[in-house]
Amino acid sequence: MNRHAPTLEDVAREAGVSRATVSRVVNGVRNVDPAIQDQVRVAIERTGYAPNRAARSLVTRRTGTVALVVSGAGDGTGDTSEEEQNAFAARVFADPFFGRVVGGVVGFLRPRSTHPVLMFAESPEARQEVLRYLRQGNADGALVVSTHPDDPLPALLAEAGLPAVLFARPVRPVALSHVDLAHWDGGRLAAERLLARGCRKVATVSGPWAVAASQERLAGFRDTMARGGHPYVPVAEGGFTLDSGVAAMAELLAEHPDVEGVFAANDLMAQGVCQVLRERGRRVPDDVAVVGFDDSSVAATCRPPLTSVRQPVEDMAAAMARLLDEHVRGLRTEPASVLFEPELVVRESA
Repeated sequence: MNRHAPTLEDVAREAGVSRATVSRVVNGVRNVDPAIQDQVRVAIERTGYAPNRAARSLVTRRTGTVALVVSGAGDGTGDTSEEEQNAFAARVFADPFFGRVVGGVVGFLRPRSTHPVLMFAESPEARQEVLRYLRQGNADGALVVSTHPDDPLPALLAEAGLPAVLFARPVRPVALSHVDLAHWDGGRLAAERLLARGCRKVATVSGPWAVAASQERLAGFRDTMARGGHPYVPVAEGGFTLDSGVAAMAELLAEHPDVEGVFAANDLMAQGVCQVLRERGRRVPDDVAVVGFDDSSVAATCRPPLTSVRQPVEDMAAAMARLLDEHVRGLRTEPASVLFEPELVVRESA
């Protein structure tokens, strides 16, 4: 004979409390004595009770899901082909940065029985789909990772009054909470490392010019080099990809073959820098010291392992999820920002 699914009454009987008390604990009502909460949780474990998500959402007004949105600028025409959509998704999944964001988000949400729903918003149609999804109450809010400074989604979310938190400060002011890194200080740390190694002829591979983080990392690097007596730092623009790092380093070597130190604005580009130097017979770090940025998995697997400015992406993503949770629960009503500090992780490349 099949045993019936455990009910609130079963949990109440096991815990020695009323059904109403069990209901308050299950639904996160805070005016329950902590000792009684512990009794109820033990009873839930013993009985194997699983709350009915649909019924619980009627009480808590929570869905138990949040939208994790990776957003781009799109072309504004409304005509994004399936091939372009697939290419956008492929670029996202190829970047170790995104995996670290997911890890941080899931690490915060899972203990709270909340789960992320991955959505892409690389076109006007996709952005409208995200807005519809949130307006219809399918998720409690959105965690947004923008890949382009002209991304219109943050402003659309703010105008719609939908709960959302951004990874990185938006280029244009928008009334949404965000988490970010002190990127200028990251550039400073990279410059100080190369100066400490005695590098006199230094160059840098920046991220895309339009991205605020790229500008700040470059400014921190150049300012610190200037203070160290090196006012001119050649720069080549990259796109935060391995191939763009290869192309940028080839360009720099063609114009500055005697370079002694290179700062690349992320680890994928730094890996491309090391690849070009190796192909040209330049030893890292004996001939050219290289510093990357992010301290991603690439830093440990690169040849040689990269000295890199650490961006605590997992902690930043968890903070983003925490801010959204506070907004959804009404604990925070005004936009907030959380700024993380970078640190230098020294390995063999510099």
